[in-house]
Amino acid sequence: MSLYDQWRAHTESKDEAAVHAFWNRYFAEETEAYRKILAEPEKKIAGKASELAASFDMEESIFAGFLDGINSSLKTPLDIDSIEADSEIELDIDFEKLYFNMRDAKAEWLFNLKEWDGVLSEEKRHEITKNWRISKQFIAGAKVGPNDPCPCGSGKKYKKCCGRSAD
Repeated sequence: MSLYDQWRAHTESKDEAAVHAFWNRYFAEETEAYRKILAEPEKKIAGKASELAASFDMEESIFAGFLDGINSSLKTPLDIDSIEADSEIELDIDFEKLYFNMRDAKAEWLFNLKEWDGVLSEEKRHEITKNWRISKQFIAGAKVGPNDPCPCGSGKKYKKCCGRSAD
């Protein structure tokens, strides 16, 4: 069973109290892992998955969940499903993307860490936050009138093509 399969087994428990306790523990460990990463942003994070898990004080299966969370912020994403304890991995983090993704996940406990001060300037974080907000805005397309050309490209008027009511 891969580490990621073990991670999913943790998250799919039927006992609500156990799930709640599990997530509280995970979020605390995740926060400490990000504090460590952000404290030394230039440090190369590479090695066997088991060694990296130990360096972050995480069980290997919990570390797989951490990798799943950070994967979309890596310059070269990992194949999470295939990672085993002895798999060699490298976490080459795009910190701007990581901050954006933390905003997107609404992980306030992570994007508000004081350690970000040494990684991204306050202005850069405001810019990323602004771009994140813009990315969430819905912009309606132009409304097609009955006498406008049909957007399907047929050359007919919309009312005579796709806008025709079913008879």
